[in-house]
Amino acid sequence: MKLEFPPLPRFKEDSEDWTYPMRREMQEILPGLFLGPYSSAMKSKLPVLQKCGITHIVCIRQNIEANFIKPNFQQLFRYLVLDIADNPVENIIRFFSVTKEFVDGSLQTGGKVLVHGNAGISRSAALVIAYIMETFGVKYRDAFTYVQERRFCINPNAGFVHQLQEYEAIYLAKLTIKMMSPLQIGRSLTLQPGTTGGLKRTYEEEDDFGSMQVTAAQEG
Repeated sequence: MKLEFPPLPRFKEDSEDWTYPMRREMQEILPGLFLGPYSSAMKSKLPVLQKCGITHIVCIRQNIEANFIKPNFQQLFRYLVLDIADNPVENIIRFFSVTKEFVDGSLQTGGKVLVHGNAGISRSAALVIAYIMETFGVKYRDAFTYVQERRFCINPNAGFVHQLQEYEAIYLAKLTIKMMSPLQIGRSLTLQPGTTGGLKRTYEEEDDFGSMQVTAAQEG
């Protein structure tokens, strides 16, 4: 059984050469998917967001950043607010599925989504890289290079890089299970009893949102 993935979009021929001030702006990574810093989602940037057709925003912050990283346009855009620390020991894998569901929901309805943290370098970049890995079936290094060609300053912390490298096996296993018939799954459980326990633990760990705070973006 071969998993079929869509091809990655080619880099736009008219894309600008990267300049240092562009780190304060958002860049379009995929058609309809933008990555940037909080400065690209501040109140003063509303005209730019509207011009680009943004409809959804993933706002990444930890509690101590809530006073200065805010969902500023709750009446205009749909928000997903994630409580993630830019810390190598932070379990960021648990946020990949909810982010992918949110981004897919936006793109499938013709919307456009901005993913931002504070600087648009580590946390938000890791989520966009994970999205590209799972959507297009590419490895971490290829997804990283693809994103970096569009936003040169990305630099996920070492812990996030390790988790992204581990994530390849996780999403491939999930996709394989989804594609298998109940009979095939039953045979796999019979033939490989040791493996399924490991997969079950992986899924439980990823889907454990007990300590995750995905809010409805209350103004703070």
